[in-house]
Amino acid sequence: MIVTELAKTGVFIPEIGLGTWEYHAGPLPLRKGLDAGALFIDTAESYGSESVVGKAVRGLRDRVFLATKVSPQNFRPADLSRSVEASLKRLGTDFVDLLQLHEPNSAIPIDETMGAVVKLITAGKVKFVGVSNFSVTQLYAAQKALGRFPIVSNQVRYNIIDRTIETELLPYCRVNHVTVIAYCPLARGLSRIRDCDPTGAIDELSRETGKSPAQIVINWCVCQAGVVAIPKGNSVEHILDNCGASDWRLSQEQLALLNERVQHRRRNRFDQLVRQWVPGPLQSLAIQTLNAMPPGIRRRFR
Repeated sequence: MIVTELAKTGVFIPEIGLGTWEYHAGPLPLRKGLDAGALFIDTAESYGSESVVGKAVRGLRDRVFLATKVSPQNFRPADLSRSVEASLKRLGTDFVDLLQLHEPNSAIPIDETMGAVVKLITAGKVKFVGVSNFSVTQLYAAQKALGRFPIVSNQVRYNIIDRTIETELLPYCRVNHVTVIAYCPLARGLSRIRDCDPTGAIDELSRETGKSPAQIVINWCVCQAGVVAIPKGNSVEHILDNCGASDWRLSQEQLALLNERVQHRRRNRFDQLVRQWVPGPLQSLAIQTLNAMPPGIRRRFR
């Protein structure tokens, strides 16, 4: 597994970690991923997966880079402290390597939140601080509020068909040495990515390289400077396939072919607000409806 430096911390993490959003397979697949070199697990208090992650890392804690997230409703200092203590208990550890603010919360001053985070750092319960789903403006404000400690990461949606962050956020993170942790590097599944690959470029490269389509897509992601990825898998087979996206690189010619032939989009502000505020059940219904449409129509909405 290729490792890369987290921001400018001097700490190196695997370029492919283990995502656990909507994870329900138990500790064994995660343990197999750790054994394969993906010694970076990302979870969150809202995922319901912290306990199983704790079981997966048991006996390996000193080798695993462990990341979790605090939900925005818990950003007030007393709530944040209780939230982190509960996460540590579920994870079976006395510290986390990376504590992330799960998404912005404009109702709570960021100075209050970061003041509480600083106390956790000085108490040794948190090593590094990151954010998730923060815009450039929000990231700048968070860094200013955190003061002498750096924001080391921003976890955001990024994949071969959704390149929204390339306009502003990714360049900003690169200049300011903030590692981008890409969630959903396989979008919501390869079927969605194939909708945007009408000429079959991914399968073509799969045959050429001997790598699986999922590995091609994830490798495209980690080929981007300053980016690591946390694909999810709910079986040993899928997790090991994801891990196989490391230790090799698509060539510049192969990357150019994907960039030219795989259709992608950059979501505008309206798209992002819809994704943020539309209730989950309505989003799921929209996804089900979209999946029932012909590929040519689906492609317009990916």
